[in-house]
Amino acid sequence: MHVSHLSLHDFRSYAVAEVPLEPGVTAFIGRNGQGKTNLVEAIDYLSRLSSHRVATDAPLVRAGAEQAVVRAAVVRDGRTAVLEIELNPGKANRARVNKSPLPRARELVGLVRTVVFSPEDLTLVKGDPSDRRRFLDDLLVLRAPRLAGVRSDYDRILRQRNSLLKTAGAARRGSSSQEGALSTLGVWDDHLARTGAELLAERLSLVEALRPYVGKAYETVARGATRDDAEIEYRPSCDLGGATDREALAEVLLAEVERRRKDELDRGISLVGPHRDDLLLTIGHGPGEGALPVKGYASHGESWSFALALRLASYDLLRADGDDPILILDDVFAELDTERRAQLAELVAGAEQVLVTAAVADDVPPALAGARFLVKGGEVTREQ
Repeated sequence: MHVSHLSLHDFRSYAVAEVPLEPGVTAFIGRNGQGKTNLVEAIDYLSRLSSHRVATDAPLVRAGAEQAVVRAAVVRDGRTAVLEIELNPGKANRARVNKSPLPRARELVGLVRTVVFSPEDLTLVKGDPSDRRRFLDDLLVLRAPRLAGVRSDYDRILRQRNSLLKTAGAARRGSSSQEGALSTLGVWDDHLARTGAELLAERLSLVEALRPYVGKAYETVARGATRDDAEIEYRPSCDLGGATDREALAEVLLAEVERRRKDELDRGISLVGPHRDDLLLTIGHGPGEGALPVKGYASHGESWSFALALRLASYDLLRADGDDPILILDDVFAELDTERRAQLAELVAGAEQVLVTAAVADDVPPALAGARFLVKGGEVTREQ
């Protein structure tokens, strides 16, 4: 799989951009603020319908414009499809494939697959649990695009249930007349348990599938490490009692919701479900010392190695599924020492398509020689 052409209209800093691409390595070279990351961000957005840099779509639309359009010709198994997303902040985005509208924009997800390495990856290790949940869910959706709907349904149920908890809590304290909220809450408890169990079951399965790839990747990028030194473990918000299938997980979640009813009403938020879970990352520090959480205990170098291992593991897992995702290395080499640069470059050089951004040409390792574009002042020019 690779992108053969990228077209942007009013996306980020670009009024218009037309960029021809090819398989292999392509590097975009330019100082900060010139627009190089905007190019790869657009391709990644087509993959996941979200940005690795911002949480909402509004910053993606060029100042003064009402909408942005990202269009890419994607070659897969020798056949080309033109994917397009129209970003309309505050309104529904619209998607097309070969100019034919899709019923829902999220049906675009998974038609092109990307794995992004970026400086923001350190949040996977040092950030909040929400960063690690997003990592898992993004990977889930890339592997099985139908889960975009499950993820969306769960978020909707959560918002509705939180609203009812606030209303029911106020009613219970006598400050509201909306007593019906408490009786309606039971219906949303069932929705939360059923949809939450589906998402939870998929995450548990994903972590099991990802675990050996993480150990192997960490051994490759961390000096002197073995594949047993890096571990990942799913940490649910409640004791699952060994349950793994959807029906059993739904029963566990529903029982826990009922047990914590008073706490939820007091606080006005849902305290049980996959939105409260985390992914525990641990590393070994030598024989007999045991594993310790990466967050709070790992050095900066170890943290970077673990973040890289998570991305490499994602790439390897997607490849094992039978697809070669597009690799995006966004300003990542400036954050690495010479040895790690070379290691990462050698690991990814064989991918069908690798897109690299760097402030200066010297940041791109020799193993990633290929096509180069200079990006300056919003102009994208190919080096001859």
